[in-house]
Amino acid sequence: MTAIRRWAAALAGLALLSGCAKPAPSATGDTLNFSILSAEDSQKMGQYWQPLIDDMQKATGLKIKPFYATNYAALVEAMRFNQTQVGWFSAAPALDAVQRANAEVIGRILTSGEEGTYQSVLIARADSKITLDDVLKCGKRLNFGIGDPESTSGTLAPMAYIFVPHGIEPGDCFKTVHSASHQNNFLSVAHGLVDVATNNTVGMTFYTRESPDLATKVKVIWTSPPLPESSILVRKDLDPAIKEKVRAFFLSYGQAPGAEGDHERKILKALTYTGFQATDDSYLDPVRTMQAAKDLGEAKHTGDPAKIAAAEKAFDQVQADIAARAKAGAVAAQ
Repeated sequence: MTAIRRWAAALAGLALLSGCAKPAPSATGDTLNFSILSAEDSQKMGQYWQPLIDDMQKATGLKIKPFYATNYAALVEAMRFNQTQVGWFSAAPALDAVQRANAEVIGRILTSGEEGTYQSVLIARADSKITLDDVLKCGKRLNFGIGDPESTSGTLAPMAYIFVPHGIEPGDCFKTVHSASHQNNFLSVAHGLVDVATNNTVGMTFYTRESPDLATKVKVIWTSPPLPESSILVRKDLDPAIKEKVRAFFLSYGQAPGAEGDHERKILKALTYTGFQATDDSYLDPVRTMQAAKDLGEAKHTGDPAKIAAAEKAFDQVQADIAARAKAGAVAAQ
């Protein structure tokens, strides 16, 4: 097990003990528990999400209880044990929930018209001379802030697109490695507590709006290819009638004309969204590819032929599965 995986596993275990201090409430017949990641300030996240939750209650006739957690592992585990039945997940933990928590994707989040992507970034102090080349030089000179182990933009994308291709293990590369939320990474860079940290374009938009003075102290030194935006997941065993109510609510939200639509679009704007679009588990295929590519790169880094062969087989299987789904979709569309 690599160093990055060792501390990731340890952090995920700790998250289950401490990150979820208040267990998700149990579901009842007319109640759904809706999980939301509090990656930013939890009070502000509640402020932005509660109006949508209120509208969801009115539209579905169900009681919706929000469950805020500060880490991705707690969200996946809550859905796995049926403590939550609906959730807002970013792409990597969404895939984890699909694979381990009996969940399925019903819709993706749109951030601008038909756009449903965002990007991972590396940030540094605006007044520093640090560039991506300086990051790649390693030498244990920089203090580095990485995201939650299950974060798409905070950990998976930087590993898949920067560190693994360059044969870099963050624990061996940097002076220190700190794992934190996007907000804490932003604040740490802005205040000079770490030299470089991961983040994403959605977070940077949020910080610019909420903390414009601090945002001017931070610069982006690397931007990833587009990543799948967050999605809405439900448990597969949710009552079909209730599942359809939830699906219909999200897919129609913000689309109505007149005052009703204006009200919903205002709520979405505060969340930096423009709406939701129907999709399924295939939406997470880019994450499957990133994860398999990262695993293959790490296996090659070990030089172990057996590990390399297993990772290559897993990577080829992911690609074959994606191709098969694409072919089946094309046939169904004819």
